[in-house]
Amino acid sequence: MRIQLSDHFTYGRLLRFTLPSIVMMVFTSVYSVVDGLFISNFAGKTAFAAINLTAPPFIILGALGFMIGTGGTAVVARTLGEGERDRANRYFSMLVYATVIGGAAITAAALLLLPAMTRRLGAEGQMLSDCLLYGRVVCLALPFFMLQNVFQTFFVAAEKPRLGLAVAVGAGVVNMALDALLVMVLRWGLWGAAFATALSQVTGGVVPILYFARENDSLLRLGRTRFYGRVLGETCFNGLSEMVSSASAAVVTILYNFQLMRLAGEDGIAAFGVLCYVDFVFVAIFLGYAQGSAPVISFHYGAQDRPELKSLLRKSAVLMGAAGVAMTTLSEVLSGVIADVFVGYDAGLRAMTANGLRIYALSFLLCGFNIFGSSFFTALGNGRVSAAISFLRTFLFESAAVLLLPRLLGLNGVWLAFLPAQLLALAVTLIFLARNRAHYGY
Repeated sequence: MRIQLSDHFTYGRLLRFTLPSIVMMVFTSVYSVVDGLFISNFAGKTAFAAINLTAPPFIILGALGFMIGTGGTAVVARTLGEGERDRANRYFSMLVYATVIGGAAITAAALLLLPAMTRRLGAEGQMLSDCLLYGRVVCLALPFFMLQNVFQTFFVAAEKPRLGLAVAVGAGVVNMALDALLVMVLRWGLWGAAFATALSQVTGGVVPILYFARENDSLLRLGRTRFYGRVLGETCFNGLSEMVSSASAAVVTILYNFQLMRLAGEDGIAAFGVLCYVDFVFVAIFLGYAQGSAPVISFHYGAQDRPELKSLLRKSAVLMGAAGVAMTTLSEVLSGVIADVFVGYDAGLRAMTANGLRIYALSFLLCGFNIFGSSFFTALGNGRVSAAISFLRTFLFESAAVLLLPRLLGLNGVWLAFLPAQLLALAVTLIFLARNRAHYGY
């Protein structure tokens, strides 16, 4: 039976409804993980380090899609909850078209700035050449990557999360298959990995347009619209937390890279790359749940169903806690295996990576609560609180930790920095939840 936004959500129904979004986010994160796996084993650690050095700026730019997707979904789902389906479709269409136009302009600017940007990040010699090669190819697919991020949450608002999952899985399979062919079989190296990622992102951006532009049985359809400045402004402001979260994480990654280059050189960058890949996959589970549940929260907020809001918050907190324990346990048990898969060809690098992952994994116990807390306020239309949680968690607290802890603990201080940032962010999240409880009725 098709689950609708207006339903009452038990634990089972909530998990079934959000599971496609979770898997969709995991497959989206697979792009960089698969690239890194093939490049590390078939092109060496210099090319592997180049991917990790180049990734943060593209994460920032791709996050604009998350901003429009999450912020726009809150507006569109709330409008659907108010019974205004035609108006919701006009808003949806306008936001998609704005992403296409904005993405093209950003791509042109990024191509011009790429050489100077990579030099500023510290790349030189062969690593600089690798950064430019990978960056230029991936940059051309940036508008499609932004569209893919936009459609992830809109598929949920359209009550088609399984279709969104199918698109994400298809794009992920394209990426993995081409990586295996171009990098492992044909030995095209970094260029092959970049081409595989770009083509998979084109797939993830174009297929949803083809679906929503046709007659379909979902709640949303692309069509004629006009420019709604207020809606675009509300969308960007409301989705700012997701943009802040991704952009801040990328900026902090640059800080990590500077510290690691100072303390451990190229090996430190490569080891941190493996930690980031584990983080991409596990955090993608939290993000997928947050994105999958957000349209439900927005719909019931628009319908003024306060008992259901309270139920959704309580159940989500339980699920985030259980997932955090499971992720930390898996990371601790499998740290050596994961290090072997990525960098087993270098004993010293393998030991550094396994040790870093065991320390870093402790943060998974807490970060799910903070990710959902930020998303919860986005879904309620409170962009200020959502952005504050994201900014403090991903930028201020973590930047301070990664700058201070290595002075006290050396290299282990870098791996540990994420944990105190999550502890402080959890305290902030709980304060905001308590202060706004009466206003929203959850």
